[in-house]
Amino acid sequence: MQSIPVLYSDDSILVVDKPAGLLSVPDRWEAEAPVVSSALEGTWGKLFVVHRLDKDTSGVLAYGRNAEAHRLLSAAFEARSVKKTYRALVRGLPSWEETTCELPLKPDGDKAHRTIVDPRRGKASSTYFKVLSRYKDCALVEARPATGRTHQIRVHLAQLGYPCLCDPLYGDGAPLLLSKLKRRWKGDPLDERPLLSRSALHAATLELAHPVTGVELRLEAPLPKDMRAAINQLEKI
Repeated sequence: MQSIPVLYSDDSILVVDKPAGLLSVPDRWEAEAPVVSSALEGTWGKLFVVHRLDKDTSGVLAYGRNAEAHRLLSAAFEARSVKKTYRALVRGLPSWEETTCELPLKPDGDKAHRTIVDPRRGKASSTYFKVLSRYKDCALVEARPATGRTHQIRVHLAQLGYPCLCDPLYGDGAPLLLSKLKRRWKGDPLDERPLLSRSALHAATLELAHPVTGVELRLEAPLPKDMRAAINQLEKI
């Protein structure tokens, strides 16, 4: 398993930069997939889940290191006092610079186990979006979810008409290829590797009060290599 960078640790909490492709916690639907918590517990001992990131989402992920820290952190997430900021590369050029999506969401709402918009049975959901950069046929967007529904950012972006690049559930799932971006690309299509092949979503920052000391913490995970490479190429076009 690839290394998992630690962003912050003490006796109460552990915060890491989760690589894409790893589960936050074990999942019955993907029993064979590598799990972040399992990899970390050999070094850090038992970890208590506070929140989760999707398998393909990279970035800041926090765990409690004891039951009391877990209780306090979970309460902070439930009270929406934890601030989360994400970066997403989306398909298409948004018609807005800033917007808030408040479509109610119901998890596991169809045969593909996707989260769906359900005005009657869905839970209240809110995500603020801001366009950071525009490229050819896609854009870099900041997302700030006020609620924490399953797949919330991905679903809201798709409903607005701008799904995450490479998203297999809520977008077209197509990899980002340099040959599709450059008119005069001269590489060998048989040897081409995608610039990006997973849902282009990254948990960039997490701001919260330390569960014991109350000190405000701001943890930040840099954009991973695949998203940086994609942006570097998009900026050249």
